[in-house]
Amino acid sequence: MAITAKMVKELRDATAAGMMDAKKALTETNGDMEAAVDWLRTKGLAKAAKKAGRTAAEGLVGVKVDGGKGVAVEVNSETDFVGKNAEFQEMVTDITAAAMGVADTEALLGADLGGKSVADTVTAKIATIGENMSVRRMAKIEGDVVGSYIHTAAADGLGRIGVLVALKGGDEAIAKQIAMHVAATNPASLAEADLDAAVVEREKSVLTEQARESGKPDAVIEKMIVGRMKKFFSEVTLVNQAFVMNPDITVGQAAKDAGAEIIGFVRLEVGEGIEKKSEDFAAEVASMAG
Repeated sequence: MAITAKMVKELRDATAAGMMDAKKALTETNGDMEAAVDWLRTKGLAKAAKKAGRTAAEGLVGVKVDGGKGVAVEVNSETDFVGKNAEFQEMVTDITAAAMGVADTEALLGADLGGKSVADTVTAKIATIGENMSVRRMAKIEGDVVGSYIHTAAADGLGRIGVLVALKGGDEAIAKQIAMHVAATNPASLAEADLDAAVVEREKSVLTEQARESGKPDAVIEKMIVGRMKKFFSEVTLVNQAFVMNPDITVGQAAKDAGAEIIGFVRLEVGEGIEKKSEDFAAEVASMAG
């Protein structure tokens, strides 16, 4: 019988198998859905579905720079042990390279990786390694110069924190120094104008209430708020932060002294913002055994 796209999707949803594997399973079983599931199971291609509900908050960030372009990709796994796995590291490196040619995460999942899509490659690796994995996010940046830095590197271009900094003018040396600074301080934005207006308003509201508790005149309170907001901006915006390499100057001044202007940065940290379950992977195995 004819194998339709709807049938392939149904089988993929049920097993998390790759597109070509699902189509082959249906072809081999003449469209019998249950038989196709069994066929995938015998080939070890359906077990990835059992992993799909588990939290993947570990993994690696891959970073790649090519001339004035750079990309960072976060690929998650369940445990940090997988981050040390050579197969996983090779996959993340390949996915990061593929990301150079696409615009966003959705396009990356459909990108070709040695004859398979990135999404199907990840699914196959779930089956072989035995942990849930996902390509969580990617970010690209461009400039005259793009510098990169990997913190807690697991291999070349791979680590738990990946940073890219784009400059107008300057050179790779200052770009890397600023990237190291970003890794350490995790600024909220490049400059004041880039900060979320809601974040600024919330901070100003809190500082205003704190100032009013002092009981000082309104004119004094207004000056207190201005001073405290300036301090806030110096803490959370990259160009206004004290440069870790030389705290006597700001990052913006350090770039200027090197003949550069910072035009953007990217900082991806493994598992950032993911709510982890209190029960770890080892505890899960123990509970299943019990």
